Amino acid sequence: MHASSTADTPSRSAAKMPPILVAGNELTIYAEAAPLFESMIMDIRSARRRVWMETYIFADDGSGSRIAEELSAAAQRRLDARLLYDSVGSMLTEKSFFSDMRDQGVDVHAYHTFFEALRHFSPLRIMNRRDHRKLLIVDDEIVYFGGMNIVDHGRDFRYLNTPEEAAPTVGWRDFHVRLKGPAAQQVAASFERSWDQAHGRPISVRPRAYRRVHLPQHDESIHFFDSGHGLGYSRADRVFRRILRGAQREAVIAMAYFVPVRRVLGAILRLRRDRRRVLVVVPAIGDIPLVRHASQYLYRKLLNRGVRIFERSNRMLHAKLVIVDKRWTICGSSNMDPRSLWINQEFLAVIKSDAFARAARSIVAYELHHSRRVSPNETRPIHIRMLCGLAWLLRWWL
Repeated sequence: MHASSTADTPSRSAAKMPPILVAGNELTIYAEAAPLFESMIMDIRSARRRVWMETYIFADDGSGSRIAEELSAAAQRRLDARLLYDSVGSMLTEKSFFSDMRDQGVDVHAYHTFFEALRHFSPLRIMNRRDHRKLLIVDDEIVYFGGMNIVDHGRDFRYLNTPEEAAPTVGWRDFHVRLKGPAAQQVAASFERSWDQAHGRPISVRPRAYRRVHLPQHDESIHFFDSGHGLGYSRADRVFRRILRGAQREAVIAMAYFVPVRRVLGAILRLRRDRRRVLVVVPAIGDIPLVRHASQYLYRKLLNRGVRIFERSNRMLHAKLVIVDKRWTICGSSNMDPRSLWINQEFLAVIKSDAFARAARSIVAYELHHSRRVSPNETRPIHIRMLCGLAWLLRWWL
């Protein structure tokens, strides 16, 4: 069964959408990697002062090589070119790939390496906490944030078997934002804090209001949150809970890894008790099978309480997106799983804008058009149910 249950119509794939003006900033949404990477390359080429990039995965494939060339070219132009990448997320990338950029003048740093863990005699703490953020800062007014890594994901993904594979790109579906405007300075400041933290320098304690996610009640606003462990951050679970608890009508969740725990799960169930609509879109076949099984463990509890669940077919859905009441949008790098909610370094944007929420909903409508609704009456073989239970027990380590 295909579905398009939101009020918006899936008129296009929304690989790239027209800019949206929010609180004096111009925001452009990307749902696929190819147009995003082209836009990034154009902005890097036009940079005059600095190019800073932070990413979980930086692959040495076609797209990664192109962006690496542009970072190196920026360094050769004597710009402040920096790259912060996660050592585990990018473990399949050849070390020479990064050393070549370093030789060209790019200031390259790997986050939480194995040797760093040994040096500090804390392998579990250091290796368990990853930098899952995806940022690009160009000069003083252009930034990118969202869920896309620097990698050519899924061009030969194993279940491309519908006419949708004839689309211009056949990779993963995601949600990424280009912002041009004064709010870019906050994202640059977030990168600098992350850069300092990665180099072992102290970072300041965040104000209590920031850690508690207190949001001013303006008609339109954009707020950014560094999420992670300690007083320098605001936990991602608190960001999600703050917005979900304020829902008056509905919450739409599109999530690559949907394993909500503790109070986030409680916030979702509370919405149903208060007769709010809750719609969840997840990938039908994920790249991490155990995460998908842990997610399916929750299906019966959620379905029995009236949560509508859809599985996105044909393309891997890698988005991290929550839309509440057609007004509030949460997007960024954080999934709704224990690792993102409580352990990893993440970056989240909370955007209050009817126009931006409408655009985000149109992308969700497209995903729903290529999704199957999960029925409460579905049954799974006993061995699958046992696997789902085991995956749920391991949820903190996935």
